[in-house]
Amino acid sequence: MDHENSFGWTVAITSLAFVVAQLDVSIVNIALPQIALTYKANVSTLQWVIDAYTLAFAVLMLSAGNLSDLLGAKRIFQLGMFIFGIASVGCGFATTSTVLIGFRVLQGIGAATMIPSSLAILNQTFAHDPPKRARAVGLWTAAGSAAIAAGPVVGGLIMQISDWRFIFYVNVPLCLAGILLSFRLPKRSSSSKKSFDIPGQVTWMLSVTALIAVIIEWPKLGFKDPLIFGGLLFSAVMLVVFLMLEKKVKFPMLPLHLFQSANFNLLLSVGAVLNGAYYGTIFILSLYLQNVLHYPSLSAGLAFLPLTAGFVISNLLSGRIINKFGIRRPILIGLAMFAIGFCGLFITKTDTPYWQLFVPFLVIPMGMGLAVPSMTTGILASVDKSLSGTASAALNTVRQTAGAIGVASFGAMAVGGGNAILHAITVTAVIAITFTFIVLCLCFKYLEA
Repeated sequence: MDHENSFGWTVAITSLAFVVAQLDVSIVNIALPQIALTYKANVSTLQWVIDAYTLAFAVLMLSAGNLSDLLGAKRIFQLGMFIFGIASVGCGFATTSTVLIGFRVLQGIGAATMIPSSLAILNQTFAHDPPKRARAVGLWTAAGSAAIAAGPVVGGLIMQISDWRFIFYVNVPLCLAGILLSFRLPKRSSSSKKSFDIPGQVTWMLSVTALIAVIIEWPKLGFKDPLIFGGLLFSAVMLVVFLMLEKKVKFPMLPLHLFQSANFNLLLSVGAVLNGAYYGTIFILSLYLQNVLHYPSLSAGLAFLPLTAGFVISNLLSGRIINKFGIRRPILIGLAMFAIGFCGLFITKTDTPYWQLFVPFLVIPMGMGLAVPSMTTGILASVDKSLSGTASAALNTVRQTAGAIGVASFGAMAVGGGNAILHAITVTAVIAITFTFIVLCLCFKYLEA
């Protein structure tokens, strides 16, 4: 197989993992009203349907990155694809909302296993050729970004011809293809002698899970409820214990020396802001299009097409831009576009025509799609390739945790429908613009090219 075919093959196979994982972040959003009808579910339950996946994705990512470095990325990649496929079948057959949430957790476990290993395969394959690595990461990101933006469109089309359960069944052939095709990837044995950090994983998982649970249940129970106050305190204590453990154990799940790099810290902040704002906004906009503007599911799905186009355009351009200008410039421009796009959401009302929504629906993902490949390339370049699985897992852990917090906190503001959803969009836009501006200023001052 020649080098160019080998490049295309490796990128295509690893991108499949990102496609199915990101597709399931957003495809479910468009089905929320139908899921609510099937199970007579409230907004809190719908938030758990979204966040059970994102939460498992976030809390297990670091462990999966460690396993990728310890046992070999290819083996972990195949395991993740298998788990995800099985979980998707379970989601489709779920008889209650609790069962659905349970299988969504299993999907998150599969996604957490696939993503760092797929990125580690790319980094290990192209670490010797930084321009090719930047191009590969750009294409990998483009595939995932297109999938997350296309999710509502695909979901709307599927529900037009069947029902919401088939949005999960569509993952099965993709996972099967990923497993079969991955056998053509070269096997790279790990030279790592590290052991698995179980105490670190347990304390991290408890901290993040408690935090997300508190945010979701806060509006219903109130801050004075002992479960809410106690949950916040428990989350903080577990985070402190986690950091203490990571300082002392011989082979930490998250090597704290990574945070000595200013670029590493800034890039994590960029990922947190982008994902937190985007995931939370998509959740609310799905409710807005269907519950306020009263779009049918197919029309609501098609309304998200500009998001797909924005991601694809900017991601495909990113590799060339990074190779020409480095990572700093595209991140700064991307963050500025992201903030400008959110300014366009202030026009949302009960009768806003779609042409007015088109511009923010296009500019927001274009900004994100320009910044994310640069951010990912910068993270991989900042560590030794033996830690590529762990570094990519750290980035994606922060991104998914922020995404779960975005859905939980922004979704909580939308409880009550109608005016509450409109208010939630406005507050979300203000928060997104504020945090994006702060990170933009920090990157302008401290981020190295």
